[in-house]
Amino acid sequence: MSGTLSVVATPIGNLGDLSERARQVLTTADLVLAEDTRHTGRLLAHLGSDVPQRSLHEHNEEERIGEVLARLEAGDHLALVSDAGTPTVSDPGYRLLAACAEAGVTIVPIPGASALLAALVASGLPTDRVAFDGFLPRKGAARRARLAELAREPRTVVLYLSPHRAAADLRDLAESLGEQRRAALCRELTKLHEEIRRGSLGELASSAADGVRGEVTLVIAGAEDDPAAAAGGPDLDTQVAEVAGLVAAGSGTKDAVAEVVGRHGGSKRVLYQAVLDARAAARDA
Repeated sequence: MSGTLSVVATPIGNLGDLSERARQVLTTADLVLAEDTRHTGRLLAHLGSDVPQRSLHEHNEEERIGEVLARLEAGDHLALVSDAGTPTVSDPGYRLLAACAEAGVTIVPIPGASALLAALVASGLPTDRVAFDGFLPRKGAARRARLAELAREPRTVVLYLSPHRAAADLRDLAESLGEQRRAALCRELTKLHEEIRRGSLGELASSAADGVRGEVTLVIAGAEDDPAAAAGGPDLDTQVAEVAGLVAAGSGTKDAVAEVVGRHGGSKRVLYQAVLDARAAARDA
């Protein structure tokens, strides 16, 4: 295809962080694909840009792909933006970019501000090996399994936290990964009320118990200081099976859970709930 799709990173707060390349693209493209046209409209107005917009967000991305590919086939230059930061990084755009790559479209990344990288470099934690894990699952078995995985992850972990769920996320992370695990909570990065709190997960959970305002990025030290986690202990399903074996041999469930957690590390509450879920699934089957 003869058209070009520029993937443009936009500021996460401070408009001064917009790159000159991004400015040029957003004032000369044939069309801007925006997560929220009202939000991006304010940025374009700031730039004095009269480039038209078309919405592209999680609810309409699939249906927009054919239209976008047709514009690109006609030779247009399109710019993809999200509300802040880089498109597709916990934001819409992945399905479109996958379709464009498959169709042979020229995709040009225009790098810029990133909450992930800003938080990482300000955290004071190791940056040589990093795992970005987006947002935690909200509830249920998926959340418990993710917490168990993070408890064993040896690399520095970066998470995005919703301000509405930050207190609960920090509480569960402290319980599952250990209250002493080092972390940095980065709030409102590049904005007027930017704040970076460093401490243990337990301390950060306590400080956020009454809620957290603004956009939040959390950086957590890896599990290398936790021998059980660093050793890559058995996964949650295997631990559930160990509990079942102990219970079959005569142990009480709580005692069996405590014994398995003592062997491998992790959270008693997470494992206990997983045992209950496994029993319920077996009954339903």
